[in-house]
Amino acid sequence: MARPCDLPAVQQAAALLLACTLALLAMQLPPCRAQQQQPPSPGYYPSGMFRPLGFSEAYRILWGSQHQTVSPDGKSLTLWMDSSSGSGFKSTRAYRNGYFGASVRVQPGYTAGVNTAFYLSNSEEYPGHHDEIDMELLGTVPGEPYTLQTNVYVRGSGDGTIVGREMRFHLWFDPTADFHHYAIIWNPDQILFLVDDVPIRRYERKTEATFPDREMWAYGSIWDASDWATDGGRYRADYRYQPFVSRFAGLMIGGCAADASTGCQPVPASPSGTTALSAQQEAAMRWAQRNSMVYYYCLDTSRDHALYPEC
Repeated sequence: MARPCDLPAVQQAAALLLACTLALLAMQLPPCRAQQQQPPSPGYYPSGMFRPLGFSEAYRILWGSQHQTVSPDGKSLTLWMDSSSGSGFKSTRAYRNGYFGASVRVQPGYTAGVNTAFYLSNSEEYPGHHDEIDMELLGTVPGEPYTLQTNVYVRGSGDGTIVGREMRFHLWFDPTADFHHYAIIWNPDQILFLVDDVPIRRYERKTEATFPDREMWAYGSIWDASDWATDGGRYRADYRYQPFVSRFAGLMIGGCAADASTGCQPVPASPSGTTALSAQQEAAMRWAQRNSMVYYYCLDTSRDHALYPEC
């Protein structure tokens, strides 16, 4: 075998040119996606204000009891869905405001149609005229990311003719690889949606008619939302891949229960305790929406904007 020095001069020159070209390309390429997809620090970490609760301290099984198990230490919960049922749980108390968080890990592979949800609602108290604040991880097909959908329903806008207020994200991490903390701060002035303490959406109280202010309970569930969850219902749950498993841990609740005294103070959404977010929080939220948001109802020209005065 010839040594490099034995190669003809033309071949040596070509090899040198190729090496230089590759080096220049490497210098010009942007950093890898994993490095780009890191949000700036929000500077405020409300999840650190609360301790993780044991499941039985704050929640109870609501439905599908045969499709959920609580860990031996009582601090985490596994839910699964198959062709016979999904499963859900509910807080034992109602709240009029507060911080509600859960660390969630979802299943990889084919999960189209599967909805893993952590949300606030009063649908059992006000059937047909309820309020709801949602964080939903919508399943997908291999090669495509999960979608995190945030949504707000007010006084029946989620009943009958649906008037949703969706903002959706393709997150900057793989939600199947590890647990991540999803949280809602709901206080009298605004709703803040957070992922690992990064604010991704702020929904302000602009009118009474567009803001939920009645007591709600916290829920978690896994269920078949094939009619709409994945690409508008194009891909449906395929039970050849069952069971579909979602895991919940780090359950946190803090705030004012419905029966708390009038002196109970809402959980602050910012370090200053005012309604305004800090400059760091605003920067982190802009980053999340610029890099990860894939849908916002106020920008959807197919919607009847007469139904959305807040836009």
